[in-house]
Amino acid sequence: MKLEDFFKNNHKAAIAFSGGVDSAYLLYAAKTFGAEVKAYYVASEFQPEFEKRDALRLAEELGADMQILPLQVLCDQNVRANPSDRCYYCKKQIFSAIVKAAAEDGFSLILDGSNASDDAGDRPGMRVLQEMSVRSPLRECGLTKAQIRELSKEAGLFTWDKPAYACLATRIPTGEEITIDKLQTTELAEDYLFSLGLTDFRVRSQNGHARLQVPEKQIQTVLSHRTDILDKLKPYYKSISLDLEVR
Repeated sequence: MKLEDFFKNNHKAAIAFSGGVDSAYLLYAAKTFGAEVKAYYVASEFQPEFEKRDALRLAEELGADMQILPLQVLCDQNVRANPSDRCYYCKKQIFSAIVKAAAEDGFSLILDGSNASDDAGDRPGMRVLQEMSVRSPLRECGLTKAQIRELSKEAGLFTWDKPAYACLATRIPTGEEITIDKLQTTELAEDYLFSLGLTDFRVRSQNGHARLQVPEKQIQTVLSHRTDILDKLKPYYKSISLDLEVR
């Protein structure tokens, strides 16, 4: 099945919109193929501000209707405790909020941007999609991440080469409680590294210590800014280390 056929058969839908590569292309395709769609961006403690900016920019460029849904995911103890299936409880909140808002707007079909490269067996949040009857057109049409990037480039979407970005909660090891302070510190640290020109990196936090994970080719950039990075981040962390095993 092609995406065009999907939207011919499903011409009215709500889209769970993150502003990332996949949901951006899904929204573009829906608009291109004449579907009546609305994008819903859930703004929780786990999403950095730049993701919301990207989502707003993309929706504006496509002329798409978009609504921001504020959500406090840390109110759920199952999320705050950070168990191995934390993603399931978080996704449950996110899609419950989208389903509710979409129903109020007259949408019964909910779509998300999961693609054919996503391993359902390795993502607890996928269970939520099944339980809530959320459909994934990119996955159903067999589109891989690489294909979606190429199609996005051809479409002129600025998201085509946007690095994959997991939520801020993934920086905190399983079993360690998630707090708003830890999330805000992580966002501050990563925003600073972005300002230095680094991309596709992570600032892992564990019991107050930071571990920088950057692509091998960017290690020299980190070392050249070593003093500045220490000056900026040391007030927030007990120690700062560089992970040399990441490639």
